Amino acid sequence: MKFIYYGGYDSVDIDTLKSHMGIDILTISLPMLLYSLVTEVIMHGQTIGKRLMKIKVISLEGGEPTLGQYLLRWMFKAYEWPFFFGYAFFSKGMVVAYVIITLILGGIVVLTVAVTKKNQRLGDLAANTAVVNTKSILTVHDTVFMNIESQGYKVTFPEVLKLTDRDINTIKNVINSFYQNHNSIVINKIASKIKDALQLQTTLYDIDFLEKLLEDYNYLATKE
Repeated sequence: MKFIYYGGYDSVDIDTLKSHMGIDILTISLPMLLYSLVTEVIMHGQTIGKRLMKIKVISLEGGEPTLGQYLLRWMFKAYEWPFFFGYAFFSKGMVVAYVIITLILGGIVVLTVAVTKKNQRLGDLAANTAVVNTKSILTVHDTVFMNIESQGYKVTFPEVLKLTDRDINTIKNVINSFYQNHNSIVINKIASKIKDALQLQTTLYDIDFLEKLLEDYNYLATKE
């Protein structure tokens, strides 16, 4: 775009530079300078490229970064990408130098990402953020969801709704663990605690009791 605007690199005179500087700033400089900051703020941690690659910026404190964190990580792009270098010179030789310097600084960025524990660039280290993969490897089978046939279903333990989502997830994880290693001790402890907390009496085996709780929870939760 600069080549088109100025008619080449070696023939730029002061009048051409002055006459094209405004459109240069509006169509090249500002969009390139602000692109990552604006898109990450508007698109909640993603640029267009990040969205296509299914990655995003998050705060290591949890959730979406604050505006201050976005600003801090954006400011550290100055050394990663010598933005203003391209406006200081207009010659083929300096374009080559620009590319070489950019590659060297880019290599430092890659090295930083490779050696840091959470694969962070310096901007992420300063802002306490990280770029993560948004592709979920979980399936519906990894959740507490169960497909319950509602017609004729009878709830045995309506008290299950007194449990928190965290309790239900714990029950789900304990059941999954039981079928993997057949450790009945944990099953018995969890079942005993739940019976005491909800004041329940049942003749069901502990594993059957916990599975019934999950079934009742799924049925009642979908009815609400």
